[in-house]
Amino acid sequence: MPNLKNAEKRVLVNIKKQKVNNEYEASMKNAIKKVERSVASKNKEEAQANLKVAVKCIDKAAKNGVTSKNTSARNKSRLTKKVNEME
Repeated sequence: MPNLKNAEKRVLVNIKKQKVNNEYEASMKNAIKKVERSVASKNKEEAQANLKVAVKCIDKAAKNGVTSKNTSARNKSRLTKKVNEME
């Protein structure tokens, strides 16, 4: 346990930030899975709609520091490539 008052506060703040970061990461991963499921079921319209949502979630996660800029770019690129290859 922390001994100082400011250390106690840091523990509480870190817990709050961890919850927020986990929410961003979970929503991002769920959006990515939805796109991959749409691609697997060969539903192009649904995949394109889900891709827009996924890109938005990935960008939010990157903006808030949950993932790095390069990781986000890589995820968006892979998803877009999967959707575009559907024909």
